Amino acid sequence: MSRIGYKEIDLPKGVEISQDGNVVTVKGPKGTLSREISPLIKMTVADNVVKFDRDGDSNKLKMIHGTTRANVNNMVEGVVDGYKKVLKLVGVGYRAQFKGNKLILTVGYSNPVEIDKPEDVDIKVPDNTTIELSSINKEHLGDFAAQVRAVRSPEPYKGKGIRYENEHIIRKEGKTGK
Repeated sequence: MSRIGYKEIDLPKGVEISQDGNVVTVKGPKGTLSREISPLIKMTVADNVVKFDRDGDSNKLKMIHGTTRANVNNMVEGVVDGYKKVLKLVGVGYRAQFKGNKLILTVGYSNPVEIDKPEDVDIKVPDNTTIELSSINKEHLGDFAAQVRAVRSPEPYKGKGIRYENEHIIRKEGKTGK
C-alpha cells in the first residue's frame, strides 16, 4: 500500500495555495497553476503545511489520495523551481530549429516536421542536435517532450532518433551478428 497521500507538503516562502471548491490554485515566483482535484479528498492548509485526508479505505480512494497529493506537490515544485527536459537528436543530418512559434525537425523524412509550441512550454535550441524544453507544468512538459520524441523515436539497431538526454537505448545486433 502506498503511503504517499499521507505525506505533508511544506510550502516554501513565497508560495500561496488556495482552494475554491474542487479547484486548487498554487501561486509562486514563476507563475500560477490551477488543477481540479477529486471531491473525495479533503485538503487542509495550516502553518505552511498542506495535508490530504480521505474518508474510507477502498483501493480506488487510496489511489486518488496518493495521486492528488503527488499532483499538488508537482504544482508547488513547478512554481518554485520549474521543470526542464533535454532532448538529443542522434543521426546523420538530423537537426532542429526554432523559428517563430514552431519547432522544425529535420529527421530523415522527405520534408521537415513542424510542431507548434504550446503556450506554457519554453523551447531553446542551443545547437542543431539539442532541444531544451522548460515549463512550470510537469504534465504539459512531459506530454510535449513525448510528442517531440515520437516524431522519430530511437531505433535499437543504429540508435538513431530523438531521445531524452540521459536515456539509454538497448542496442541489438544486426542480421550478421551471431
